[in-house]
Amino acid sequence: MTAVTITRNDDTSRYEIRSDDVLAGFAEFELRPGAVRFTHTEVDPAFQGQGLAGKLAAYALADAAASDHAIVPLCPYIAKYLETHEIEGAEIRWPKRSATTTEDPE
Repeated sequence: MTAVTITRNDDTSRYEIRSDDVLAGFAEFELRPGAVRFTHTEVDPAFQGQGLAGKLAAYALADAAASDHAIVPLCPYIAKYLETHEIEGAEIRWPKRSATTTEDPE
């Protein structure tokens, strides 16, 4: 059976998901006063189709919510995940979007 682990790596400002100790993907973040901005999520093509991105998003967002930081979903995958999943205790600060730009509320 494949062992999947997810950790927060503060040195690289990202959550990392590993499959049998092989880096399979990550979710990058930026800490701001009172907020964590999720900027990019990526899963290696060799690991796609295994539900790893969803597991990674769930873990990272729950961790951010538990830290009492507001979540700013600048990453399209994280934003879509938040549209379809409830994260207990999470405060979401949705960026303002226009036809040509995305404004960060921070």
